[in-house]
Amino acid sequence: MFYPFKKKKEPENLKELLLQFKDLKRDFEKISKELENLKEEGKFSVQKVGIIRFNPFKDVGGNQSFSIALLDGNDDGLVLTSLYTKEGNRVYGKPIKAGLSEYLLSGEEKEAIEYAKRKKSKFGPEGKQASYGTGNTTAGGGGLGTH
Repeated sequence: MFYPFKKKKEPENLKELLLQFKDLKRDFEKISKELENLKEEGKFSVQKVGIIRFNPFKDVGGNQSFSIALLDGNDDGLVLTSLYTKEGNRVYGKPIKAGLSEYLLSGEEKEAIEYAKRKKSKFGPEGKQASYGTGNTTAGGGGLGTH
């Protein structure tokens, strides 16, 4: 483990004590600046995750479809939606800026984004029934198959 402080002998007089305080202040300022840089850089990494599993088709399969939102500290990122059917799988991606998208979002996508914005990196409610292409009545509308 790295320690920026050098092991020094005990100060023998006031002058040596003041020099050690000066060194300590310089080290503290350096560490504070490094911490601020790390905090700033960290804003641009994925910090918030929200996922919603759902069944977009009545009587076809289980909750194999999902929307997952991956956001940074500024609520920028993306939402991915996977629609699963017996015939295949479709995946849609939409960019997110400040928690919003220029593309129409489905209810599940909106819900995944809201989970992520609240920093709840856990699964949303299971067992939802969504409507494909006709709008979704569960969290704001915007059917998955229309975009």
